[in-house]
Amino acid sequence: MRKLYSFLFLLSLTIASPPLSAQEIPLPNGFTQAERNLVSGFSFRNAMMTPPPPSAVRTAAEWEEVEYLVVTWDPWYPNILRQIVQAGVAECKVIITTEDEASVSEYLTSNGISLTNIIFMNAPWDSIWTRDYSANTVYANDVGERALLDWIYNRPRPNDNVMPSAHAALTGIPIYVTDSGLNDLVNTGGNWMSDGLGNAFASELILDENNEGNPYGVSVKSEEQIDGIMESYMGITNYIKMPTLPYDGIHHIDMHMKLLNEETLLVSRYPEGVADGPQIEANINYVLANYLSPFGTPYEVRWVDAPPSTSGNYPDTDGYYRTYSNATIVNKTVLIPLYRPETDAAAIALYQELMPGYTIVGIDVDDPDETLIASSGAIHCITHTIGVDEPLLIVHQAVKEAAAGTMVNIHAMIKHASGISNAKVFWRNAGTVAWNETAMALAEGDWAANIPVNEEGDDVEYYIWAHANSGKSLTRPMVAPTGFWTINSEVLSVEEWAVKGISAAYPNPAKDAVNFDLNQIDGPVTITIKNLLGQQLYNNTIPNGNGTITLSLADNWNGTLFVTFEGRFGKVVRKVLKT
Repeated sequence: MRKLYSFLFLLSLTIASPPLSAQEIPLPNGFTQAERNLVSGFSFRNAMMTPPPPSAVRTAAEWEEVEYLVVTWDPWYPNILRQIVQAGVAECKVIITTEDEASVSEYLTSNGISLTNIIFMNAPWDSIWTRDYSANTVYANDVGERALLDWIYNRPRPNDNVMPSAHAALTGIPIYVTDSGLNDLVNTGGNWMSDGLGNAFASELILDENNEGNPYGVSVKSEEQIDGIMESYMGITNYIKMPTLPYDGIHHIDMHMKLLNEETLLVSRYPEGVADGPQIEANINYVLANYLSPFGTPYEVRWVDAPPSTSGNYPDTDGYYRTYSNATIVNKTVLIPLYRPETDAAAIALYQELMPGYTIVGIDVDDPDETLIASSGAIHCITHTIGVDEPLLIVHQAVKEAAAGTMVNIHAMIKHASGISNAKVFWRNAGTVAWNETAMALAEGDWAANIPVNEEGDDVEYYIWAHANSGKSLTRPMVAPTGFWTINSEVLSVEEWAVKGISAAYPNPAKDAVNFDLNQIDGPVTITIKNLLGQQLYNNTIPNGNGTITLSLADNWNGTLFVTFEGRFGKVVRKVLKT
């Protein structure tokens, strides 16, 4: 990639803040009425015109390595920002945008926060909502040169809109912007979620804001054209979009869901029939019925109750849009919004369960003195991150269960710009202290090793460690050995394990193809498909049952099909409805 800066970008940072400046009045996450009146006459394009990156890129996931945490210091929310900075400086460098460095420095130091990891960026700003207007990190060829990717910001806030170029100039990172020709894409960071492997989530706001009649003066785009822009600029090959929610005025998905890893979605839940509960459930059901995780398996959905006001009001009865999913991951720390102890405890416990070993830092966004949530945003909305240079990427689907007395195959995609010199699996039986280590071998692009599950059925705890040729090392989970994955073990007969280990078909009903998880089944497996008449439509034998298998369904197969798996374990039959 080449460095793309613009003198006009930097020059624009010196312009005076508009009358609506957040230094005088804190701007909400959504439009003010005055801003709505400005939209039609506001120029949303910048002088900078950049083509897509010259090579294929990968957008980083939020749980990957972070070099910078980015915030804008709005004096209306000093206590909230102080807590964010305090947690951030323990994990990375923190960039604070402010025009009053002296007073911010004094406030932080007087509260015991060292300025060692803090970088002040003296620049005008309009609002605190840095998630929406800051750029995202992309890497050439998965783990190569780092760059920032900026969209056209969907608010008439000129100082916020040029903030990504200021971050790029400050850090010396190349930047690309979707602002040229038919690539003039309007998008916002709160309506964006990526898994680091080419999959991303959004609400249909992305379609509406680039459609015919949009107020931003950008070219009209079909969904296919939007997908093409996201692929060429960000490496997104699977862009999942869901209907907007009726009570979420800003339509940003980070207000009700969060991707915690490659296959786990944390989603807000409302009482039955309340507020956006029905539409959220419909959206999640749509995702589960039509999309798979990058591992080819169904997403795991975990629900967290959205808290009402103290009087019991939800967004459909004039309550604020309170959410626990609006959280930020900064290396080994997770910053989550809090509201009051009686509802916070369950949310904190869920984060601790789903992200064991991580430091969970809760920050009150509903305090009467700093009611951030009243402006339609929480912690994720006012923070952004910039990934590290030369990341060490470890992608692994956690093994969650295995039969006692078997060997479990642990495999991962591991990459670094300098190459990987070696990798290991560290493992131990639950209840023991010392870690065993097993070297991983590179085969067919993945690093793999087998670890034992003892016959007594003890659970096994494990993590992956990798060492790059450059000398850099990293673990996954990043918090290991404090945090790790756990393989739940059961003492079952081979037959019982096969029945439990071979999943139901998904999706089901199915049209073109169907998937099954074959969970660590040893030995060859013969697979046959028959119709209701007993006619054999398919037959094949695979060497073993480790992983996910996808079976194509011919167009002339219709109705109920029976898929039979046979091996040393005996026979297991699963039913599929072919549409």
